[in-house]
Amino acid sequence: MLSAIEEAVSYIRKQIQEIPETAIILGTGLGTIVDHLEIICAIDYKEIPHFPESTVEGHAGKLILGRLEEVPVLIMQGRFHFYEGYSMEEVTFPIRVMKFLGIGTVVVSNAAGGMNPEFEIGDIMIINDHINLMPNPLIGKHVPEFGARFPDMSQTYDPRLIQRARREAGILGIKVHEGCYVGVTGPTLETPKEYEYLRAIGADAVGMSTVPEVIAAHQMGIRVFAVSVITDLGVPGKIQKLTHQDVIEAAEKTAPKLTSLIIKLITG
Repeated sequence: MLSAIEEAVSYIRKQIQEIPETAIILGTGLGTIVDHLEIICAIDYKEIPHFPESTVEGHAGKLILGRLEEVPVLIMQGRFHFYEGYSMEEVTFPIRVMKFLGIGTVVVSNAAGGMNPEFEIGDIMIINDHINLMPNPLIGKHVPEFGARFPDMSQTYDPRLIQRARREAGILGIKVHEGCYVGVTGPTLETPKEYEYLRAIGADAVGMSTVPEVIAAHQMGIRVFAVSVITDLGVPGKIQKLTHQDVIEAAEKTAPKLTSLIIKLITG
């Protein structure tokens, strides 16, 4: 795997002369931050050696270098999911590449179902912890260059970034929640009893991404800030029939608020 990472890093460095400190992974329907970006370089995933290709609607499949208010950032416009048939090694490959490029902080966004009864569709939840119900991406032969074999996960989500995000949200007048995200494999959406179970074990929101990327990033010492847009509700009495298009549309409605928050978090 190291040789594949080195090939990808070598290719990206030939296209991008300045590697920023911060990267952003955009989730479903949250690509509007690119509209605020001064784009310097955009690379299709299919051009990068060993990079998977995004197959999900709402994920453009580009690696973009740009500037947000003069601050350089690297953006993944679309991510990879276990349910697409990719291995966990493939799902986390871009995170490994980011580390070897020199990225020190990653901002991760996703669309999620909310189980907390205080949530409404369109709310923003800052992730302060997670429950992993997917295969762990660190299973397999240990690669010392990636970090510890048994990484401590007691502070996976950077407390200082969370504190700053809450402060910036208050200044912007954006309501935010804070809670635990549970990662599941998908691609089926949850049954009512599954929502009930996930809430019972301590989760506030559920989705099919983010956790593998966060685990890999944390193992390698990358600071992590993650946020969910609540696109549907798994609360008794509020569960409705849902399609992926519904999720995209709900995420897009909240995208302007989330974009403002992330820009302030990075540039403020």
